Amino acid sequence: MTLFEGLLLAFLIICAISVSVTRNLLESIIIYMGFSLIMSVIWLTLEAPDLAITEAAVGAGVTSLLFFATLKKIHAIKAEDAKQKDEEEKHEK
Repeated sequence: MTLFEGLLLAFLIICAISVSVTRNLLESIIIYMGFSLIMSVIWLTLEAPDLAITEAAVGAGVTSLLFFATLKKIHAIKAEDAKQKDEEEKHEK
């Protein structure tokens, strides 16, 4: 295993743990996108370009867009923004 592959695996583990721990839904979706992109690079290093393209398109692309649409549909994005603004106003006072 090369140093590059080791770093990719370390970032992959960090992304997996971060998605589990993060309480903000929008942040967890963005971390998930990073996870999928790192996984697609790993597939490229394993000489599987077909899997890499599929992972990038489906994992980082389509799935993330569906997650964003779902958050928008259930008004979770606006609710989190309003909650953060309320917390910032409390800290200012």
